[in-house]
Amino acid sequence: MQKFFTLFSLKKRILAILLVISFIFCALVVRLFVIQIINGSSLQLRATDQWTRDLSIVAPRGSIYDRTGSTLAVSYTTYNVYVRAREVTSPSQTAYVLSQELDLDYASVYEKVTKRSVSEVLIKMQVDGETAEQIYNAKLDGVYLAETSDRYYPNGNLLSQVLGFISVDNVGQTGVEAYYNNLLKGEDGYSYVQSDLQGKEIGGSLRYYVPATAGDDLILTIDSKMQLILEQALEQIMTEQLPKSVAGLIMDADTSEILALSNKPSFDLNDVPRDDLEQLFEQSRIKIVTDIYEPGSTFKILTVAAALEEGLVSLDDTFYCPGYRVIDGERIKCWKTIGHGQQTLAEAFANSCNCCFMDLALRLGVDKFYQYMEKFGLGKKTGIDIAGEGSGILMPKSQVRTVDLARMGFGHAVAVSPIQLLSAVACIVNGGTYNQPKVLSKIMSDSEIEEVETKVREQGVISEETSQIVNYLLERAENKTGKYTFVEGYNVGGKTGTAQKYSESGGIAQGKYISSFIGTYPADGPKYIVFIMVDEPSAGAYYGSIVAAPYGKIVFSNLFEYLGEEKQDESVVVKYVTMPNLVGLSLTEAAVELKKLNLYYELDGEGEYVTEQLPPPGTSIQEGTTVILIT
Repeated sequence: MQKFFTLFSLKKRILAILLVISFIFCALVVRLFVIQIINGSSLQLRATDQWTRDLSIVAPRGSIYDRTGSTLAVSYTTYNVYVRAREVTSPSQTAYVLSQELDLDYASVYEKVTKRSVSEVLIKMQVDGETAEQIYNAKLDGVYLAETSDRYYPNGNLLSQVLGFISVDNVGQTGVEAYYNNLLKGEDGYSYVQSDLQGKEIGGSLRYYVPATAGDDLILTIDSKMQLILEQALEQIMTEQLPKSVAGLIMDADTSEILALSNKPSFDLNDVPRDDLEQLFEQSRIKIVTDIYEPGSTFKILTVAAALEEGLVSLDDTFYCPGYRVIDGERIKCWKTIGHGQQTLAEAFANSCNCCFMDLALRLGVDKFYQYMEKFGLGKKTGIDIAGEGSGILMPKSQVRTVDLARMGFGHAVAVSPIQLLSAVACIVNGGTYNQPKVLSKIMSDSEIEEVETKVREQGVISEETSQIVNYLLERAENKTGKYTFVEGYNVGGKTGTAQKYSESGGIAQGKYISSFIGTYPADGPKYIVFIMVDEPSAGAYYGSIVAAPYGKIVFSNLFEYLGEEKQDESVVVKYVTMPNLVGLSLTEAAVELKKLNLYYELDGEGEYVTEQLPPPGTSIQEGTTVILIT
């Protein structure tokens, strides 16, 4: 049947076709807009990724210096070796050269250079420059070198924990390297080359090079000479006292800047023991910052400061010690079970009499005691710029019984980190300003130096008068035979402590102690604080006066020599005596013999006769030394 089209129907068909064409055109325009304008950047990056191959250029980490300008950590250029199997023309020769130069297994390298299913494979990281040059000169097709960096520590195992170390990927793992990784790491660069669909380099194509930007340099508060003095003393303790570990610190009392900080055993930062992660973790911890412990008698500095500030005690007060106090029906012993008798505050502090400090804590009461503990920063972190700081443990105030408060007065029933305790002591001896401790002093970026200011948490924690009295007590405590006798001719103050350790079950760990010493110089206005902590000494003695204080004296003596400090009194001459044989004598007889020689003693045991003594008979010791009598 014949079909006729009218003019009207034809126009409709043309209009429909035009509309379809217009729609398609608009859709194409919209699609082009989306591709080129909206998604243009991301698609361009994807395209670039398809037709280029890149090798990262690891940014050199910033250097680390001590306060005197000595280099503590520096980066040097190394190379990562890569292979693109599709470009390798002689797999056997390539595998042989690489295995020989890089000291690798031939079969393993051959497998990698023939693995064409991947575009690129890493052969070895951090290859030294000389070896990299040998590989480059071999002109091996498909072998590429990417510039990276490694770390070198000029002092080896000095300052191991504070500096920390980096991973093979150039990322800080511990210490300053980890805490300030974002400042030290810099910004990586890249090297691009054009390639075909199979990933092979296109000969004569353009190459692109984006250089790496080095990280910032850091200047620490650490003095490497003081650090060496401290670490030598700690090594001596490890040899002579045979402890589980030992830690030490030298701090600026005015600013709380850390001048030296270490614990032993340690390791060489240029030869990190990565094959034993448990040992590495143990030796990497900065125990003065991370660990908490029951401080014992060094805590008495805080108790007496609080009581003095509240006007609850004065230098004229006296205390009677029969060897114990009965509180809430519980008998709490003084360390000297036969008692100290009648004594002044200064004598009680020097004797480290527990009874006196139980009395002071009870005079303060729970509210006032906790008020000062909070001011002294206990139970919370100091904010020191070292990772893993412990918060310490204070019993909830609502649960504190009278007997608990009494024990807290002499440093039991409370747990602190050493850095908490030392920050509080610095506040007490410097006149009452609590500063946040730190190890970073300055940041150097593009020749600009940014000072890291000391953060003052609180001023006027105690008065200047209270501070002066505490400094006097510290001076009297260590200079038992006269002024300037602890370190001959120098005005050094200090306090020792002996604390029991606790087992994982919560009970007292028998025979395990932490012995400590806190020293200040000059005693009448301290600039330096020295701290020694000996964990589980096993050479026979465990009292802080025996296993910690003598090494604090060594640190101070060497510190004065380094600083060029002149003696306050050249006329002071310390006398030495020979330790007598006291074994078999009654306690009374032994005490008489020691008094003749101007020696002090501490008791271990509750018997009537001396069965052992430290040091042994015939040892030459300084007058005023405290010896141990085991009964």
